[in-house]
Amino acid sequence: MTAEAPDLAGTTGRDAFRRALTEHAGENHRIWCCDSDMGGVAEGFGATHPDRYVDLGIAEATLMTTAAALAAAGKIPFAHTMASFAALRAGEQVKVDIAYNNLPVHIAATHGGLSGGHFGPTHQSLEDIAVMRALPNMTVVVPSDSATAARLVPLLAGLPGPSYVRLGRRVTAPVGPVGRPFALGRAEVLREGEDVTLVACGPQPVLAALGAADRLAADGLGATVLDMATVKPLDVAALVAAAERTGRVITVEDHSIVGGLGSAVAEALAEHRPVPLRRIGVPDRFCDRVGGHEELLAHFGITGERVHQTALALYKGVDEL
Repeated sequence: MTAEAPDLAGTTGRDAFRRALTEHAGENHRIWCCDSDMGGVAEGFGATHPDRYVDLGIAEATLMTTAAALAAAGKIPFAHTMASFAALRAGEQVKVDIAYNNLPVHIAATHGGLSGGHFGPTHQSLEDIAVMRALPNMTVVVPSDSATAARLVPLLAGLPGPSYVRLGRRVTAPVGPVGRPFALGRAEVLREGEDVTLVACGPQPVLAALGAADRLAADGLGATVLDMATVKPLDVAALVAAAERTGRVITVEDHSIVGGLGSAVAEALAEHRPVPLRRIGVPDRFCDRVGGHEELLAHFGITGERVHQTALALYKGVDEL
């Protein structure tokens, strides 16, 4: 499925998604909005479509069960909450009420990865993708910019089953032309090269991969950059094709390297096309500090410079430069 891209320069991913949801609900009257007192949702969707908006408060388990009930009654609910609460606090309801019954509930999660770093480890969600992609029937999407986030709404509304969408909290640069092709389950090829493949998901990781590709070009090396916005189902065909062409793969993610994009790519390559692989993300430990998003990304080396250095080392066949 594909959708046209709006021009949303200067808009965060979560705001673009919420705006698109409000607009699309005017055309599709099956769409409901279930809120967990997130702020901003009531003023948009709630004010425009008050008869299809319900705020469950800070009660995420109730949020998911209510959304499941609406979906069972033929509605298309979008449930808004924070990533850590969706994946862990309400994990049982997501599994049993939503995924087990394959209901079209679409979980719109903010504060994914290190973006909630100012709240500390309780709100840093480094395992949500791992949890959600382990659930049968669940589609998992991490849009890389605001235009992609907005285009997701009609695509998700047409899915027969559930989805989990991780939305960016800050304004970031677009990762490609506004009108570039986009479809659920399909990787976007943002750069093409013959020496290494960089696979990333989410705004900052994709931008880090693109920055690394520019640095590698200055070194005379070509990098293929895949925006793997749909982590599940993974675009194995595009991944394998890139791995066969370049012979080397690096993953970049704002998530633990355990269970997220890096693990999904490693699993696919092990089964279909084994090549040298390096995973850049948060190592298997809790974050030990409170800080801003960019600060924490830099702390864990989720940066263009780190990707560049890792690619050079992989190309030269050494562990590090």
